[in-house]
Amino acid sequence: MELVSIEEIRDAASRIKGVAVRTPLLAQPWAPLWLKPESLQEIGAFKVRGAYNAIAALNEDQRARGVVAFSSGNHAQAVAYSAKRFGIHAVILIPNVAPRAKIEATKALGAEVIEVPIDAQEYSALAVAEERGLTMIPPFDHRDVIAGQGTVGLEIAEDLPDADVVLVPLSGGGLASGVGTAIKALLPGAKVIGVEPELAADTAEGLRAGRRIEWPMDLRARTIADGLRAQPSDLTFAHLQAVLDDVITVSEEEIRQTVRTLAHRARLVAEPSGATATAAYLFHRDALPEGKTVSVVSGGNLDPATLAEILS
Repeated sequence: MELVSIEEIRDAASRIKGVAVRTPLLAQPWAPLWLKPESLQEIGAFKVRGAYNAIAALNEDQRARGVVAFSSGNHAQAVAYSAKRFGIHAVILIPNVAPRAKIEATKALGAEVIEVPIDAQEYSALAVAEERGLTMIPPFDHRDVIAGQGTVGLEIAEDLPDADVVLVPLSGGGLASGVGTAIKALLPGAKVIGVEPELAADTAEGLRAGRRIEWPMDLRARTIADGLRAQPSDLTFAHLQAVLDDVITVSEEEIRQTVRTLAHRARLVAEPSGATATAAYLFHRDALPEGKTVSVVSGGNLDPATLAEILS
C-alpha cells in the first residue's frame, strides 16, 4: 500500500494556508513539554486541516455537487466550515449520542445535519452520497485528509527541530498517520508515540498483534473521549505501523485530570480527546523516551456542562 508522502503534506500546507491557523508551540514552564494547541483552530480542532485540503483537491464539478461526511463532531464541523468557505452544500451524518454542542455548532456553520445511531453513520453517509451524487469526505480514510492532518507535524518540525518525542492521540488514525509521516521525514531521530484511551485501545492491541483488530462500538463508546471512538482503516493502520514507535494507553481518570491540568496550568480548554496525548506525559512519563516532548492538544470542543463537571 502506497503511503502518503512528505510532498503531499507540503502540498496540503499550501492549500490550507490562510484557512487553518498555524498554531503555536507553547513551552510549559512546569515541564520540558511543548503543547501544540489545535483547540485554537476556528472550529476548535485540527480536523479543519484535512477536511479543507480534501475539498480543495476536488475538481470544480465535484465541489459544485456538494459533499457528505460522517463524524462524532469535530470532522463534522471541519467539513461544514470548509464547505461554507467554498460556498458549497454539505450534508453531515452525526451520531445521535454526540455532544449537543458539536451538533449545534455544525448546524450553525450551514450544514444539513442528519442524526443517526452511532453504528449507522458510515453506511448512512454512503447511502446519502449515492442517492444525491455527493462526494464523500471521510474523517480519516483518505489520502488528502491524512496529508492535511500531517501539516501539524510539518509545523512541529519547523518550530522545534530538536524535538525528541511527539505524542499524538489515536482514533481513526488520520492525525497520527499524517503527523508521524511528517516527523519521520523531517526529524528522523524523533520518536512518535500514539496515545489512546484504555477503553478504546483497539489500535494498541492491533499493533502488538501486527494486524488490524476491531473492537465493537459498544466497547469503544465507553470512553469519555468521544473523538477517539473510531478505529483505523486499512490505509491508516498501514501508516501507523510505519511511523509509530509505541502506543501508550491512559485511563478515564487520567484523561479527566489532564483536562483539569491543561485548564489550570496551561490555560487551555481541551476536550477529553484533546487532552489524551498529554495524559501520557503526565501519568506515564517513565514509559516515554527522554527529551524535549511535544503533545498535540487535538481539540477543545466540549459542552459547558461537561467542562464544569470535569473541573469540579
